[in-house]
Amino acid sequence: MDLDYAVREGVPSVDEYRHLRGATGLGAKSVEASALGLPNTWFGVVVEHGGETVGMGRIIGDGGCFFQVVDICVLPEHQGRGLGKRIMAALTAAMETRMPEGAYVSLIADGEARRLYARYGFAEVMPASVGMARLFT
Repeated sequence: MDLDYAVREGVPSVDEYRHLRGATGLGAKSVEASALGLPNTWFGVVVEHGGETVGMGRIIGDGGCFFQVVDICVLPEHQGRGLGKRIMAALTAAMETRMPEGAYVSLIADGEARRLYARYGFAEVMPASVGMARLFT
């Protein structure tokens, strides 16, 4: 674990958010969508290094029954330092202490990221359930 990195509760600015998503392959979001979405974060963290936001993770949801883990990313030049684990540990701590009993938390795991999420109690739901998506352009 690199101590030069700070994980703090909060969300990135719209510009930081868009940069992180673009630089990590999560896909672009418009300024409008980002500005509307970020304030609705149930819980979020940012990773900072040398005054720069280099990673993030968010939980969104209705505040009671359903939640989703989203936007887990670390800039490529800062990967391999355990920052994804630190993000997930912070999000998991919030889930375990703040969510009501019976809350359902889902996420979409891209590629090998499922191994990281499994370390924090997430399990694949196929074949009983299959994730589906629709993108509005």
